[in-house]
Amino acid sequence: MGQHNDKADMKRRNWIAGAAALAGSSLLGTLQAATSAAEKLRASPRLPVLFLGHGSPMNAITENEFRRSWQALGTEFGKTYPKPQLILCISAHWITPGFRLTAMAQPRTIHDFGGFPQELFDQEYPAPGAPAVAREIAGGLGAGLDDHEWGYDHGTWSVLKPMFPQADIPVVQLSIDYSQTPQAHYALGRQLRALRERGVLVVGSGNIVHNLRASKRGASAMQAYDWAYEFDRKTAALIEKGALKELAEFQKLGALAEAAHPTYDHFLPLLTAAGAAEPRDKVRFFNDRYQSMSMAMRSVVWS
Repeated sequence: MGQHNDKADMKRRNWIAGAAALAGSSLLGTLQAATSAAEKLRASPRLPVLFLGHGSPMNAITENEFRRSWQALGTEFGKTYPKPQLILCISAHWITPGFRLTAMAQPRTIHDFGGFPQELFDQEYPAPGAPAVAREIAGGLGAGLDDHEWGYDHGTWSVLKPMFPQADIPVVQLSIDYSQTPQAHYALGRQLRALRERGVLVVGSGNIVHNLRASKRGASAMQAYDWAYEFDRKTAALIEKGALKELAEFQKLGALAEAAHPTYDHFLPLLTAAGAAEPRDKVRFFNDRYQSMSMAMRSVVWS
């Protein structure tokens, strides 16, 4: 089974370890509304917010139920929903000191994994960036910019390529900051709400349960550890009743939360996406299955 074990992933994991000591700090008092960015985009009917459980990178090229669901969801844009002017994707695989946004005109496709077939490394997602809009959003959020180092990691391209294979919609990737509290990530998402009415599709990409240490290769999509099933269901229940702010209190579940997320980088994109949603939004779940018994693939559409 392939592993996320190249230099990019090692850097990401090292940052998790080093940043954990700073986890008590918060941006709650310093975030500003991103209205200046919204003014740079055309008004549009309100777009939904997505959270996509991305699981294994192989889902990007494997004909399975997860990839087919992403493809089907992509066809809804331009029909059920407006076609986005911009996609803002929060990926579990970009961890930075301070929130940052990609600001290059042509972001590169990053293959931040190892041990997989060459076909996966050959994948490219040449969607353009949006440097000017990224600068405006960063200014509204008090976030930094990356105009050369990063790009689209597999948290972004592995789900967007099946959804939007023509790669004709500009994409800006937003990092997570492991030194900030879960509540700060939820608050960050709230600052993005105005962008939904300016043609921006906000996408969180991670997993509601993500414990690679406990993965069981070859398990069916209906199999899960009891703790994975329980954490997934408790999270889904909060989403269903619109208790989105309570999602950021997941660590109160103690040992259950630790089993579901030995490191919670894959949960933070859910919090930012939930912040961009409204408690009154209609909720739709899909891909509510599992991979390797230890990853919940449950995905959410708020509309």
